[in-house]
Amino acid sequence: MADRPSHEPRGRGVPAAAARPDGPAAGSGLAWLNELPADEAAAALRGCCEAPGWARQVAAGRPYRDLADLLAAADRAWAERGPGELAAAMASHPRIGDRGPDVAGQSRREQAGVGADPGTLAELREANGAYERRFGHVFLICAAGRGAPEILSELRRRMANDPGTELAVAASEIGKITALRLRKLAGT
Repeated sequence: MADRPSHEPRGRGVPAAAARPDGPAAGSGLAWLNELPADEAAAALRGCCEAPGWARQVAAGRPYRDLADLLAAADRAWAERGPGELAAAMASHPRIGDRGPDVAGQSRREQAGVGADPGTLAELREANGAYERRFGHVFLICAAGRGAPEILSELRRRMANDPGTELAVAASEIGKITALRLRKLAGT
C-alpha cells in the first residue's frame, strides 16, 4: 500500500445532511443506510471513516442484511483500500486529548476516558508531539473505554515500533474505531 500520512486539519465530519452523530434519526439505522442514494450513503459512511474509496465501496455493497454483514463489508473494504485511503482517514482524527473547537463531538465522546485534568492533557500533548515527530502522523488508538494512563502507556510502548509496523497498527486502530462508529450509524 502506498499510504502516506497527511497533516490536514483534524476532526472533519460529513455534510450536515448526511451526518448522524448520535445514532439513528427518523427511520431506522441500517434500513436508513440501505435506502439512501449512493452518494448520500457514502457521505454518511465517511462520518465513520473519512477514506472516500472505502466509503464508496461500502456504499456500493448495499443493501446489508444486518450489522454483521455491514461490518464484514467494511472490514473487506478497509483491507482492500487504495493508496491514500489510510492518510485520508488519519487526517480526520484529532490528537488524543485535543479539546479544540475543530474536534468533532463523536471524537470527544470516544475520548471521554481521557478526562480533563490539565496535567494529563499536557502529558498527552507532549507524548503526541514526540510520536508525530517520530512517525509523521497523529497517534491513533481506539480510545473508547480507555483512560489516559492506558492510552499514554500504549503510546509510549508503540514508540518502539518501526514506522512500517506502526502504520499497520494505526490502520488496525482505525478499523476498530470505524466498527464502533458503524454500530452507532446502524443504530445498535
